[in-house]
Amino acid sequence: MKEMFINTAELTGQTEQHITYVNEHIGIHNLLVAPFEKMQQAALEDGISIDIASGFRSFARQQLIFDRKMQGSANVLDINNEVVDLSKLAVADKINSILLYSALPGASRHHWGTDIDVYSKSLMKGKSLALEAWEYEANGPLAPLTEWLDDNMQQFGFYRPYDKYRGGVAAEPWHLSYQPLASMFSEQYSQEVLAQCIQNSDMVGKEQVLTMLDTIYCQYVTNVGAA
Repeated sequence: MKEMFINTAELTGQTEQHITYVNEHIGIHNLLVAPFEKMQQAALEDGISIDIASGFRSFARQQLIFDRKMQGSANVLDINNEVVDLSKLAVADKINSILLYSALPGASRHHWGTDIDVYSKSLMKGKSLALEAWEYEANGPLAPLTEWLDDNMQQFGFYRPYDKYRGGVAAEPWHLSYQPLASMFSEQYSQEVLAQCIQNSDMVGKEQVLTMLDTIYCQYVTNVGAA
């Protein structure tokens, strides 16, 4: 794929100019549409549907998620999927607890449109999707999807950046990244870009986040698997 310049607004989810909406709610990068549909069709020929649960997410949407968790109006889970009592934690510990599953606004790979959360509607057979690891594991309803992706996704350019827990973001077997595009975003992204984005925001806990940014950037932003 030809190298391209990516502006700060695209890097931090503050524009949708690089996004195509494949349905009313799901948007992905313009250049992801064709390769995703190619993989989707190949899976379908093997009897497995691949559906997108979440694609592009704006800075504003990511901030809403983060702010609600900081304010205690949305649940925060630990590595064992147990609800964390944030009221008993210092602000820094609260932020770390949130970042296990929810990216910092401005630092989500979903801002790029290169990353998608996938599932299989047909395999769920009408059941609600929780986006929890057990659903994708051996005895879960989405195990056939996991197996198919393990065997085939790389030939279409996809990989899992959160393939396992590395002390930062929890394992997310549903999260796929399109390497040819994501690598360009990653190369042009920086801690300085993130710092400026947060500085210009009104997110809850902003000052504390900025004091922790060196650690956050290393532990949660760049601490990912390779293709």
